[in-house]
Amino acid sequence: MSKTKLLLVDDDDGVRAVIAEFMSSKNFEVIEAARAEDCCRQFQIARPDLALIDYFLPDGNALDLIPRLKAIDALTPIIIMTGHGTVNLAVRAIKEGAEQFVTKPIELSVLRGLIAKALEDQRSRRKQLVSTAKRERYRYDPFLGKSKVIQRLENEARRILGTEAPILIHGETGTGKGVLARWLHENGPRADESIVDLNCAGFSRELLESELFGYEKGAFTGAVNNKPGLLEVAHRGTVFLDEIGDMDMTIQPKLLKVLEEKRLRRLGDLRDRNIDVVLLAATHQDLSKLVAESKFRSDLFFRVSTIPLWIPPLRERKEDIRMLAAYLLRQLQADLGRPAGELTPNALLALESYSWPGNIRELRNVLERALLLCKEGTIGAEDLIFQLPSKPALRTREDLDLDQLTLEQVEVRHIAAMLRLENGVIEKAAARLDISRSTLYSKIKLYNIKLLEN
Repeated sequence: MSKTKLLLVDDDDGVRAVIAEFMSSKNFEVIEAARAEDCCRQFQIARPDLALIDYFLPDGNALDLIPRLKAIDALTPIIIMTGHGTVNLAVRAIKEGAEQFVTKPIELSVLRGLIAKALEDQRSRRKQLVSTAKRERYRYDPFLGKSKVIQRLENEARRILGTEAPILIHGETGTGKGVLARWLHENGPRADESIVDLNCAGFSRELLESELFGYEKGAFTGAVNNKPGLLEVAHRGTVFLDEIGDMDMTIQPKLLKVLEEKRLRRLGDLRDRNIDVVLLAATHQDLSKLVAESKFRSDLFFRVSTIPLWIPPLRERKEDIRMLAAYLLRQLQADLGRPAGELTPNALLALESYSWPGNIRELRNVLERALLLCKEGTIGAEDLIFQLPSKPALRTREDLDLDQLTLEQVEVRHIAAMLRLENGVIEKAAARLDISRSTLYSKIKLYNIKLLEN
């Protein structure tokens, strides 16, 4: 890992030598300058992680330098040193963008601590910016499309934006339940607070309980420190519990108590803590059926399903597929750094004729594979690889008019499609067709089906 770069600017050679030697011993790469112009040049070329600048320089002062340096990189922290510090000067420097304002002489250990804190603050700011940029980049409109079912969902969601009652989102895997939950949070009354999400299906009972409610040091073997639960972390914000239907039955009454009393108790603790959260839950299961089978508590079901929303599967909104595919392709092209491309008419027909058991998530995966495999940025039907083995990947408009074909023509097309799907490998194609290799060879010869050239 490369060393942290420190730009040290001071016209006193002795001061520079002492600080440079000390910081070098702490594994810093020290870049030195004695004048303001040298400072700007080195800042531009070296791009340091932090600048430590004396206030008075032969050709200027730090207040003049700060705006120039911030114009090059606004996130690089700047610490100002001076032997003649005043409160007014310090206030002006901080307002201009300095991280710290310290007076000479300063102990080297104290200076090291200030630098470490400034760098940590810088990392936090960069992470926050990256997180925000990533969130904006991957922000997805849960109502993208023109179908009646998706328009109905949007109307229902917008009508309930002002509520803080629990909302239960129903939908198959991959339909975008998490996307809708985040949209409800970001457009609701608690948008300025945090949203904390947890997939209830991904944890054991013990781990799920500790993640939700937290624990005190010594509550169980391995609890070496206090840990707040996600319900506590989300105080004043939103909690999104995905796949709540998979929540262990022993945890359900504890969650119900928290939702009703707005209080929780960490594992191993003796006192309750007040919390204020809005609950969003999601499931791909029929909770009412689970209640009837005594696999989900009826009181919790009625509590979390105050307002139900249902996301339609992709197969029920086929008219939205072209718009969704175009949007996802633009996103994937940016992520993968691939040139802009487009779907051929046959590819669009293939997408629209597929049943999409994995819904939008599967659509994105299919398009990502196709974008990586296609040539010259154009995605054809032959580039699409679907999950269901019973469905041929290559579908044309003629394939959709099966009622106009004879049984023999249907068989020929199906065999040809399986051969294309398996790149002409007889064994694999025969396995898909559930026939022997000799039978497949006989049919290829009978129908004069041309094999792919390797």
